[in-house]
Amino acid sequence: MRFAASQAATALGATLVGVDAECDGVSFDSRLVLPGQLFVPLVAERDGHDFIAAAIARGASAYLTNGPTVEGATAIKVVDTLNALMRLGQWARARFDGPVVGVTGSVGKTSVKDLIRAALAPVCRVHANERSFNNDFGLPSTILNAPDATEVLVTEMGMRGFGEIARLCSIAAPTIGVVTRVAGAHSERVGGIDGVRRAKAELIEALADSGTAVLNADDDRVASMRSLTAASVVTYGYAGDVRVSELSLDHLARARFTLTTPNESCRIALNVSGEHMAINAAAAAGVAFSLGIDLSAIVEGLEATELSPHRMALGRMRSGAVVIDDSYNANPTSMRAALDALAALPAQGRRIAVLGVMAEISDPSVEHRDIAAYADRLGVELIAVGTDLYGVEPTAEPHTSLMRLTERDAVLVKGSRVAGLDGLAGVLLQQV
Repeated sequence: MRFAASQAATALGATLVGVDAECDGVSFDSRLVLPGQLFVPLVAERDGHDFIAAAIARGASAYLTNGPTVEGATAIKVVDTLNALMRLGQWARARFDGPVVGVTGSVGKTSVKDLIRAALAPVCRVHANERSFNNDFGLPSTILNAPDATEVLVTEMGMRGFGEIARLCSIAAPTIGVVTRVAGAHSERVGGIDGVRRAKAELIEALADSGTAVLNADDDRVASMRSLTAASVVTYGYAGDVRVSELSLDHLARARFTLTTPNESCRIALNVSGEHMAINAAAAAGVAFSLGIDLSAIVEGLEATELSPHRMALGRMRSGAVVIDDSYNANPTSMRAALDALAALPAQGRRIAVLGVMAEISDPSVEHRDIAAYADRLGVELIAVGTDLYGVEPTAEPHTSLMRLTERDAVLVKGSRVAGLDGLAGVLLQQV
């Protein structure tokens, strides 16, 4: 989105220092600033103000600051840079008159976001957040970085406590709200799974009467959210308005199924692995259906989907062994889905799950042991990394135990972000 620094200053009630400048979006990472962007120095573990000069050197046309200014550069002086970024996102949203989709849920929200973007792409100019930029700085940045020609915005909304999604909705003002699942992710922060439902429901409660809620009919906690809104409701799943049926998996555990809307049915073949991706695709189809898009275009887009990195990405080791890289994040529900996908692969040899910790769940000892037992029932060997919660001794160098794998074998790499297993996945795919 293009805007003048003076416009941003006026919207914020802030002071413009230096000459006016044209801005083309924003960046809060000085290493990734693109020429013409507004640099937003955030104060966290490191103070982004220390990198203003670096951002200017990379081509930032202006910057926010609550401290000193750099001579010869255009600054917007504010009290709090994060608050200013959120308010700028709200201002930019008010300038956008197309549909805005908000996506939340304990499981699958990033994949559903990617699938929505793909389902709409054949007929709409769609902009969605990169990776999982789904928080107070990621969401407003997504809005501000939308190209001027954007017709639909897709925003992912994360939750780490009560009120967070409501706050994000006050910025994004979604016209369509999607809730994927209610599960144990971040449950320790909200008093258990019923607290997770309450927090996720903030998205549905924020919808205007003219909006649309897209709800998972297979999850009772999600389906019950229809009572919280006067907006239209579209349900999806194995039951619901947009349904999955006649599902099978190919040799790479990619779903082939019939997708049915209230108007028509069509066969679809996804290029991403995991049975659960069929339900994620139905969520995306529910959004597209609510926007009046024909099923043929929806299927065309879904079949071309490329997911964000480290989400059910399939590759091979040099030895030929199949690797499922689902290392971005983990909770008990997504862990079971990934293990199911591993078990569905037609590996003639070993199936091995290299698992890191599942963070921020309410009963970690029980949940990790349950996952270990589930893997055992599926005939999957378990290698733990960085935690003994699975009941097995953790391995310091897991890649060394995988060096003898062959094309007959398959490996899953999965854990919460804090486990850092994306690096291991890269090692397996490049070096072993």
